[in-house]
Amino acid sequence: MRRASTLALALARWTASGEAAALKPTSERWVGRQRLHPHAALFDATRRDGGVRTAATSSKPYAVLGGHAAARRAGVHAQGGGKTGGGDGRKASGKTSWTGRARVALFGAALAYVVATHLSETDEAEEESEAATVENWSGTKKVECERMVTPETTEELVRALESAKRKKMRPVGSALSPNGCAFEGKGMVSMGLLDKVVSVNAEKKTVTLQAGARVREVVEALRPHGLTLQNYASIREQQMGGFTQVGAHGTGATIPPVDDTVLEMKIVSPSRGLVTLSAEKEPELFKLAKCGIGALGVVAELTIQCVDAHKLVEHTWTATPSEIESKHESWLREHQHIRYMWIPHTDTVVVVASNPLKPGEREPRIRSGYSEKKRIEPLVRLLREVAPNVNPANMGFGQLRDELLKVNPLDVEHVKRVNAAEAEFWKRSKGMRVDWSDQILGFDCGGQQHVLEVAFPVGELEPERSADAPLREDLQFMRELREMIEEKQIPAHAPIEQRWTSGSSSPMSPAAGSPQSLHSWVGIITYLPTTVESEREAITRAFKRYGEQEFDKLGDKYKLRTHWAKIELPEDANRFATLRRQIREHYPVKEFNAARKYMDPYGSLSNELIAGLFKN
Repeated sequence: MRRASTLALALARWTASGEAAALKPTSERWVGRQRLHPHAALFDATRRDGGVRTAATSSKPYAVLGGHAAARRAGVHAQGGGKTGGGDGRKASGKTSWTGRARVALFGAALAYVVATHLSETDEAEEESEAATVENWSGTKKVECERMVTPETTEELVRALESAKRKKMRPVGSALSPNGCAFEGKGMVSMGLLDKVVSVNAEKKTVTLQAGARVREVVEALRPHGLTLQNYASIREQQMGGFTQVGAHGTGATIPPVDDTVLEMKIVSPSRGLVTLSAEKEPELFKLAKCGIGALGVVAELTIQCVDAHKLVEHTWTATPSEIESKHESWLREHQHIRYMWIPHTDTVVVVASNPLKPGEREPRIRSGYSEKKRIEPLVRLLREVAPNVNPANMGFGQLRDELLKVNPLDVEHVKRVNAAEAEFWKRSKGMRVDWSDQILGFDCGGQQHVLEVAFPVGELEPERSADAPLREDLQFMRELREMIEEKQIPAHAPIEQRWTSGSSSPMSPAAGSPQSLHSWVGIITYLPTTVESEREAITRAFKRYGEQEFDKLGDKYKLRTHWAKIELPEDANRFATLRRQIREHYPVKEFNAARKYMDPYGSLSNELIAGLFKN
């Protein structure tokens, strides 16, 4: 506002001097997708119109979304823009009458008022905004954003939120979320250039970083200090702000989701500006905001609890469902990290488990029974049979699976054959490897896909569990889900991944609970191996029905809570009502909405998803 007033005063003086007499309003014009004021020439000296746009794609999922800020960082400068002023530099004629000058002065005052009003709402941050097309990694969500703001400093971020007023300013990170939970067509703020690792405290084992720093970069910054993050999700291209805000997680029965590792956070809200939250500073708001889905403020900075860097010894083997049920309780306790990959329509479950290499312990020799060529042989053989025109040479496991599914991704008998070949691949992949934890815990998720992941409480991880205790809910759930897939002959792609975490102290986490509580996470998947739009639409409809059947049968029974980055608003009114009921049963919606009203009274940070889930 101060800047607007200064410019308004300068304009009033300038117009009173008589130079504005030559100014003639022009017609509306467009830059990108933004309509400019008829007097846009006045702003050319300060506006930096943008044409540089990048969006997340399957080939570049962690693209920086930005305009000239991004170009400046790369050493590219904006070209064009009008000249300042409206006169030719000559002194005003002494023959100008007092009445003429008064008219000019009055015109200038009126124009100054328009400028002041306009700039107080837009400010410098909005002048740097631009239209942008953003697509998520799987190509399943796309948004035509009218205004994309890319601040380079926290101060610019604060100004952007202050100027937003009632306009949309939804925060977006790497645009990886399957449901596009950050997308808002009327306006977004990209955190891609607020990506610094601010400081590392090796003694306290903490790192302070800006929200746009990516997991991969944070890991490398921590490495010289002998530290690492406590856990990792499947990929490492996430920005840390989004990584924590949606409640991302790794696996380990005694390890919480990543939002629970946040010790302090600085967020920017439209109503309060820059706010610091921690267990000591506004603790209740802190708990809500740690997993706030970007609805309580734009995360600017985080302080994260780290652990000592360590290597993991990872073992991979296969088991049958009955073996899983008999050994599950001991495996959960014996391994720091463990996950199951259930192969639908088969009796094969892939087990991937790891433990830290003990200090001073000699690294075991890496063991693998088959060469890569032998491991992928079952998929190559099947591909040559069902798609003889496709050359499998130089294809790895993931590409072979995509090519096989592309033949007929919704035919249940074909999918069964593909899954059987994948099961054989994993049986031949039994082995062991040793590497740093970030290298072990991150893994390839496969090609473009639809995924629906749910979390649900499964009791506590007691030191011991009685041999005659009933089967824990996590395996009861898997038993019923597999039965449903067989009964309804669903063309379920592999794998169905199952992981575990302890509870999060954030009541908005899908795994909210005490440190002793145990939560299971299960994700169903359907790949999108084709670029033909009609085929992708058919796959999307089938996957939607797959998820609906899962919730119809198991949703209320197991108190399923969908991952915030994977939840969708149902089109059916009854299903929408059911979803909203479940949200209110599982989360403190009243308190969350009160915090939203306090921090973001006009809903600048909201979008259709947030409004739909938490509508009063």
